[in-house]
Amino acid sequence: MDVYKTHGAFSWSELTTPDPAAAAAFYGELLGWAVKDPDPHMGEYRLATLGDSMVAGICAPFPGAPAAPPHWGVYITVDNADASAEKCVALGGKVLVPPMDVPTVGRMAVLQDPQGAVFSVMTYSAG
Repeated sequence: MDVYKTHGAFSWSELTTPDPAAAAAFYGELLGWAVKDPDPHMGEYRLATLGDSMVAGICAPFPGAPAAPPHWGVYITVDNADASAEKCVALGGKVLVPPMDVPTVGRMAVLQDPQGAVFSVMTYSAG
């Protein structure tokens, strides 16, 4: 199964923390991840790999994001991020971050289920 193409598959994990460098050092040592220095075009975003596979992202909170403790977020692949956001609302959930383009990756939204659990959906670009 290709988690980047399969609707409903968990496809990515991302840690949001005020100190990405310290988190990268901790998880690198704990889990054996190689964590790349941030790309200057992506701010403080770091990619963690295990062998040849990308396993997670580590980043600082987005500017203007509501205050929150450090946390892991999950991404679920969907066929259409916009349609999934609309369906979430119809089912009693909320759209916390409206669908937006992520350059070179795809289109995503941050949603909340009716019980309050937060998750992200992503439609990955072809390629």
